[in-house]
Amino acid sequence: MSLYATAVKKPVTTALVFVAIVIFGLFSLTRLSVDLLPEIETNTIMVMTSYAGASAADIEMNVSKPLENVLNSVSDLKHITSQSRENISIITLEFDYGTDIDVATNDVRDKLDVAEPMLPDDVDNPIIFKFGTNDIPIIILSVTAEESTNALYKILDDKVSNPLARISGVGAVSISGTPAREIQVYCDPYKLEAYGVSIEGISAIIAQENRNTPGGSVDIGSNAYALRVQGEFTDAHQMDDLVIGHKNNKTIYLRDVARIEDSIEERAQETYNNGKKGGMIVIQKQSGANSVNIAKKVHQKLPEIQKSLPSDVKLGVIMDTSTNILNTIDSLAETVLYALLFVVIVVFLFLGRWRATLIICITIPLSLIASFIYLAITGNTINIISLSSLSIAIGMVVDDAIVVLENVTTHIERGSDPKQAAVHGTNEVAISVIASTLTMIAVFFPLTMVSGMSGVMFKQLGWMMCAIMFISTVSALSLTPMLCAQLLKLQKKQSKAFTMFYRPIEKSLDGLDNWYARMLNWSVRHRSVIVIGCIVFFVASLFCAKGIGTEFFPAQDNARIAVKLELPIGTRKELAQEISEKLTNYWLEHYKGIMKVCNYTVGQADSDNTFASMQDNGSHIISFNISLVDPGDRDITLEQVCDEMREELKKYPEFSKAQVILGGSNTGMSAQASADFEIYGYDMATTDSVAARLKRQLLDVKGVSEVNISRSDYQPEYQVDFDREKLALHGLNLSTAATYLRNRINGAVASKYREDGDEYDIKVRYAPEYRTSLESLENILVYNAKGEAVRIKDLGTVVERFAPPTIERKDRERIVTVSAVISGAPLGDVVNAGNAIIDKMEMPSEVTIQVAGSYEDQQDSFRDLGTLAVLIVILVFIVMAAQFESLTYPFIIMFSLPFAFSGVLMALFFTNSTLSVMSLLGAIMLIGIVVKNGIVLIDYITLCRERGQSVLHSVVTAGKSRLRPVLMTTATTVLGMIPMAVGGGQGSEMWSPMAIAVIGGLTVSTILTLVLIPTLYCIFAGTGIKHQRKVMKRKRELDVYFEAHKDEIIKK
Repeated sequence: MSLYATAVKKPVTTALVFVAIVIFGLFSLTRLSVDLLPEIETNTIMVMTSYAGASAADIEMNVSKPLENVLNSVSDLKHITSQSRENISIITLEFDYGTDIDVATNDVRDKLDVAEPMLPDDVDNPIIFKFGTNDIPIIILSVTAEESTNALYKILDDKVSNPLARISGVGAVSISGTPAREIQVYCDPYKLEAYGVSIEGISAIIAQENRNTPGGSVDIGSNAYALRVQGEFTDAHQMDDLVIGHKNNKTIYLRDVARIEDSIEERAQETYNNGKKGGMIVIQKQSGANSVNIAKKVHQKLPEIQKSLPSDVKLGVIMDTSTNILNTIDSLAETVLYALLFVVIVVFLFLGRWRATLIICITIPLSLIASFIYLAITGNTINIISLSSLSIAIGMVVDDAIVVLENVTTHIERGSDPKQAAVHGTNEVAISVIASTLTMIAVFFPLTMVSGMSGVMFKQLGWMMCAIMFISTVSALSLTPMLCAQLLKLQKKQSKAFTMFYRPIEKSLDGLDNWYARMLNWSVRHRSVIVIGCIVFFVASLFCAKGIGTEFFPAQDNARIAVKLELPIGTRKELAQEISEKLTNYWLEHYKGIMKVCNYTVGQADSDNTFASMQDNGSHIISFNISLVDPGDRDITLEQVCDEMREELKKYPEFSKAQVILGGSNTGMSAQASADFEIYGYDMATTDSVAARLKRQLLDVKGVSEVNISRSDYQPEYQVDFDREKLALHGLNLSTAATYLRNRINGAVASKYREDGDEYDIKVRYAPEYRTSLESLENILVYNAKGEAVRIKDLGTVVERFAPPTIERKDRERIVTVSAVISGAPLGDVVNAGNAIIDKMEMPSEVTIQVAGSYEDQQDSFRDLGTLAVLIVILVFIVMAAQFESLTYPFIIMFSLPFAFSGVLMALFFTNSTLSVMSLLGAIMLIGIVVKNGIVLIDYITLCRERGQSVLHSVVTAGKSRLRPVLMTTATTVLGMIPMAVGGGQGSEMWSPMAIAVIGGLTVSTILTLVLIPTLYCIFAGTGIKHQRKVMKRKRELDVYFEAHKDEIIKK
């Protein structure tokens, strides 16, 4: 017994099975985490190696090159890039998407073990970092303070960081931009010289005096007592009374040669929030944790934390990804509801039966809710991909139910019993329903195998759609016939009100049926006119392609902007801070009501701060983190704000580099498109010259709003050239002399000052006023083993030089990247313009230029999706050939595909959209959607032929009979996509091009399919009949010949 017959026979069992599915689905929904994207393991590994005291050129030659040569043999490696800067080498390994990063990390670790003997002796062990979506901060809090600035780090560590770290799901809480407390011992060099005391001597005395020493235990009477010497300082100013020596029978105290300051570290990065000094707290989540739930718990905890803080310390929010996630999810949920509403209206208008509409209303949510079970089983989350799958599926899941319902309704109207009508009606269309579902699965299943960036995104979409399509088919072949048998019956006379409302609609639909039948009748008798007309239309639509630009992914409005500004190298932090404050005040005033937070960081990061070392930082670099109100609460787009900021920054000639980064990040799918031109060449002066020329010409290209060169200016520095002979003459070596120099300028950490369980450095160095001139450097005293003092100027010379900047390499060649940020123009157009400029440039023979970045990803994705489209077409053809047991019928149906692509091109052209990965995905989805209409038509024509009707009569009858189901399934898919195409909510930029492509392609192809497919059927059927007639004629002639010459043939 078939599935539908069993379902009709056992309605209670069928109903309860689907009720159970709904309960499980809703239960799964309550267990699902909410996130922006599926958990994506990134494809990069970073190797960081420190080599203290080495210049950028030394790092490149002695660290980066040997490591690159060894790491280049790691399997599945796509690109290897390196940055060699003073004291540090950072190598980034980029792998193909889908590579197992854990396996790759082990491979990298093995290769580093091989490379270790090749590195200089003083090099630290390389550190490996791998990054995933969990490393992206989910919340960044701002902190402002007034009186508590110096103690801010400790306050935040004790009272904010620790309570937040205890929240379930929080992975790491780090404090940034708040200088740590440090005890400064500022020495007067003249007094040190007068008393014959050195920095090293003072450091040693502080270390010896600041100590608690256990003395064992003593027995006194019947008790045992521990003996301890308590020498640690309980107050920093106790050091004032330390005896550091004697001179002329006079005791010398530390206060005689130095002053003690309990303050913060020098040259530290400082953070300002909306113009007030403070800091940042960065919160990351644990792997697999629910971002939205964590953010909720953090916000619930903040008022309690705020009460425990000093009155001048205030907490705020710079960035909260949960807001973006919830806004995007709400926007998509709204899209899903609108699509549902439109689909229900379409079904009601076409069928005119509230009971039939109710059946459809039951089947749609069922398929969608059941998909939550799949998400829960596979450990996925509710994110923009899974919700978009639901929105895409709404128009499609009803297709099968509509085809079944419409056919069952026809049988009931002919007077059949509802139960018999349900079984026979479903039986007639069951094969075409299964075939059309298989064609859709043939479209979406290959998406699970796409590689690259697109594969990471669309894997979940492919699996979700396959799961939803499978459930909707099972539901259409079991639940729908059962509900039809129970709810539908022969229409009795309708109420007057309903008749008045529905009669005009029914008349229009009947009129449409009759007009289509007449038109089809004409078309099949004028086949050549129809075929030539369609070919002309297709060729004409190809001209639209010239006006369509290409891009990777549309930029998204996440209400965040990052601004990175560089002043000339060597600019003091105070000047950078002054300019930053001026900009902050202007922006907060100019964007009043739009800008929520304007946070900026200035200054050189501490060398011990690993993550800060990875980013560009320095006293001349300013980094802004700006947060705007949600897109729905402002009239200006994020891109317009960025363009206005770029114009404002042009008024500041002091900036050597100014970058405005839409979305807060240069990477990822929400980033603003940029065309990256990579210039390869060993000689830096030559590549700098080429980069500067290319930048000047790219700024004139339409749509380019900003051009940045990755290489910074050469860095001025003082270098001490020691004379080795003079050093030896005074009993010194270069290492000793360099250490003395470092201790006086950078400072020597003498000991640790302990308070309330925390430790702070006690740093001894020259007071700031004694290290501000070249003369003060030359007069620094160096002591030999005998205690004799010699000045630096007597041992060598101090000269000013320009050191090379950070040296970048890619795939083992030196590189400089010129990035053109694009605003208001397609990526492909800017790249083509850039290539045209490069072709005209006179290029030195040793320099080569390649296009990379978003464009490289775009080309890879287009190539993958193009291959996928070919695979899908073959799979769909195989499914149809198996259904019809014919190669001709699938061939006829496939003719609807070119017109789907015509519709896509026209829709993109007239809506001024670009051809992106998303619109290509829409075009690929059309392969499955479009052929469904052809399958329904050809299937019914075949049925009419089997009943003995002529070819022309079969075509017209089938066309008239199937017009409504075809129009209904098309209308439900198109109207289901409209909210996605026109939606203005957060995240809508991403899915809009795909929806536009589907709407355009499906509308055009359906109109032409309804005419062309029947016409082509007649052509092929006519050819087939002629061939059959020829065969029969030859057979008759042979029979006549045989009868006439039978005797002769038998005798032979």
